[in-house]
Amino acid sequence: MRVIVVGAGVVGTMHAWHAVERGHEVVHIERESEARGASLRNFGQIWVSGRAGGEELDTALRARELWEGIGERIPGLGFRPNGSLTPLRTDLELAVAEAALGREDAAARGYKLLGADEARALNPALRGAFSAALWCERDAAVEPRTAQLALKAPLLASGRYTYLGGREVREVLGDNAVRDDHGDVHRGDVVVLCTGAWLGGLVRELVPDLPVRRVRLQMMQTAPLGEPLTTSVADADSFRYYPAYASEALDALNAGQAQDPTAAAHKMQLLMVQRKDGGLTIGDTHEYEHPFAFDVLEEPYEHLVRVVESFLGRPLPKIQRRWAGVYAQCTDTSRVVHRQQVRDGVWLVTGPGGRGMTCSPAIAEKTANELGW
Repeated sequence: MRVIVVGAGVVGTMHAWHAVERGHEVVHIERESEARGASLRNFGQIWVSGRAGGEELDTALRARELWEGIGERIPGLGFRPNGSLTPLRTDLELAVAEAALGREDAAARGYKLLGADEARALNPALRGAFSAALWCERDAAVEPRTAQLALKAPLLASGRYTYLGGREVREVLGDNAVRDDHGDVHRGDVVVLCTGAWLGGLVRELVPDLPVRRVRLQMMQTAPLGEPLTTSVADADSFRYYPAYASEALDALNAGQAQDPTAAAHKMQLLMVQRKDGGLTIGDTHEYEHPFAFDVLEEPYEHLVRVVESFLGRPLPKIQRRWAGVYAQCTDTSRVVHRQQVRDGVWLVTGPGGRGMTCSPAIAEKTANELGW
């Protein structure tokens, strides 16, 4: 079988990976020379802890299993099963964590409530004040800026993979084929469009009422911390945004403990993970109203610095990079991804939201299974 994959972000790359793994030939087309969208502008977290139960959790757990297996074969992915800690400071925050421990799927997530000393034993860099922490053993991390390149090397070595960068697909033809902006036609047995947050142009022509929206975020990265941050770290504001924490205790938190005004205005939470070079990737915000601003605002960064320094008990290293990113999210946020046949032999796969890096291996595996690869 010859598979045409359009889009070389992590979702598209994982579709190419599964096709090649199953013995098929892949032509992979990317409008940039290399992917540079949301797949690079994220935390690199394989984030199981906050996922909704049912299909979303099942997808995240399967993806976590796949990431680990691929990481064993490709050390350049930087896969590490580092888990995550959410430090807790108030009784209302503690109650949300305790409610999460009561979920039927708590064991599958690797939830455990730790005292402050136990949490610091896991992550000695957390020297700030907190009374307890929610541990999620199943969370993990990879290196987002280099993951696609690390995956591409063995794909190229397979002899069944062709990468065509700097080509924008402009037209879907009727015979399982696409035409790019160089005028070249690429034919296969199936075409999979993994265009990420690129929802205009060809995608709009194919699906005018696509139930997917774009979301913008702001993030930053520091110079090396100078010591290991052995786990990923979240703050209790993350409870407000992840469906796994929905409970009466969360209702009480929302009613009785207001967010910092800046955090509330920008729909913020803290997520933080250490990169292989020792720097920290820190974020994030959520912006939903179009058109998005073209610039980034300083107040969210200042808020994140205060929160991180309060957990670390020390000043942050110099901030070296700030950026904004845009990802595609299903308007029905309970859906893991939007997968739709848009023409005979042509499928569109988009809208995983902030779950793209986490769930992409399992999303692509399901596509491959459903299409009979």
